[in-house]
Amino acid sequence: MPAICRDCLQAFGGDQVPETQEHDSPESVRCPNCDSPRLIRHPELDRLSIAHIDCDAFYASVEKRDRPELRDKPVIVGGGRRGVVSAACYVARMYGVHSAMPMFKALKACPDAVVIRPDMAKYSTIGKDIRERMRALTPLVEPLSIDEAFLDLGGTEALHHGWPARSLARLVKSIEDDLGLTASIGLSFNKFLAKIASDLDKPRGFAVIGQREARAFLADRPVGIIWGVGKSLKAALARDGITKVRHLLPYEENALVARYGSIGTRLYHFARAEDARRVSPEGATKSISSETTFNTDIASAERLAAQLWPLCEKVAKRLKRASLAGGSIHLKLKTAEFKLVSRSRRLSTPTQMAEEIYRTAEPLLRHEADGRAFRLIGVGAADLVADDDADLPDLLDPERNKRVRIELVMDQVRSKLGEESIIKGRALSGSVRGSDKD
Repeated sequence: MPAICRDCLQAFGGDQVPETQEHDSPESVRCPNCDSPRLIRHPELDRLSIAHIDCDAFYASVEKRDRPELRDKPVIVGGGRRGVVSAACYVARMYGVHSAMPMFKALKACPDAVVIRPDMAKYSTIGKDIRERMRALTPLVEPLSIDEAFLDLGGTEALHHGWPARSLARLVKSIEDDLGLTASIGLSFNKFLAKIASDLDKPRGFAVIGQREARAFLADRPVGIIWGVGKSLKAALARDGITKVRHLLPYEENALVARYGSIGTRLYHFARAEDARRVSPEGATKSISSETTFNTDIASAERLAAQLWPLCEKVAKRLKRASLAGGSIHLKLKTAEFKLVSRSRRLSTPTQMAEEIYRTAEPLLRHEADGRAFRLIGVGAADLVADDDADLPDLLDPERNKRVRIELVMDQVRSKLGEESIIKGRALSGSVRGSDKD
């Protein structure tokens, strides 16, 4: 059985490593070269090339690396008591803390945790370093976030003088040796299974799902393992008696689509371990958004609108910088009870202008501002397109054309004199301090 040592990076053919006996533990079969127990073995190890790499508790691991005194302590990275958990180290996770958990719940579960404010500039710098290391292996790198990505190493064997699995092991070892951070690898023959595999052996893991065992592996897994099956769809499937992946197999694709909508196609193919998606370099940005969590809940429509405007400016700035425009605008609100409210509106023409984003989102906000107290507000642009066809002159709406020209002039002034050199009167409205997130 092909094998690779994750410590010395030596690769072995099927006859160079003893076969594992039924009573053997994974550590009992060691590397013939360096005696390390970190030997990854799989019948298809020399043929698989689609990988998902995910850094382990990235934000928290960076903070522990930079502050060694925190090594054995529970660490939470997040936005203060009113915010949410951005990341939790594995010690904190033992107490039930997880990302996106409200901070007050996290501190109740783990009162001794050390809470650190996120340092996104630092994380971004390290993430870029890791990304460049990935690109040195293959141009087919599809980032999912600052610390994880899909890679397709098909056809790189001659370039790197070894199987893709060995190149991946070398990459993760360099991240650990040079940057002091660990990452886990999932290796398979498609993106869906590679992503699942990377979660099987965390932290510092390397898991493989081959074609031979893929369908059997999935059969008795909860149906929620399928990407896109959220809480509501999971409940709908359960009402129909579908709780495990194997329960989907008797259904034809058209039956699943008729019952559950377009996601039925994904349910049909993923249940059969089929995923035709390619690894897309850089990935396609699907939306650009910004949000803020208030230190004090807000119920007033006027005060909420005052918080909406600077978020619209942030989104517009990012759209312009990326030469993109949004075909739809999305509003996000979270109540004091943590209930999420989402509203959206499709635009007649794509925009990248803050004023147009605000004029679309503000009526949605007014409709929801019915006296309820909100702890978070966010706005985003989705259905992104190139900005070539954005904010074109409209003979039927001369006022809109005027607003666009004014904003473009403001952008020119700001580029020369700074962001605060010219602002709209709307930006002078009273603000409420909070924690921002883009």
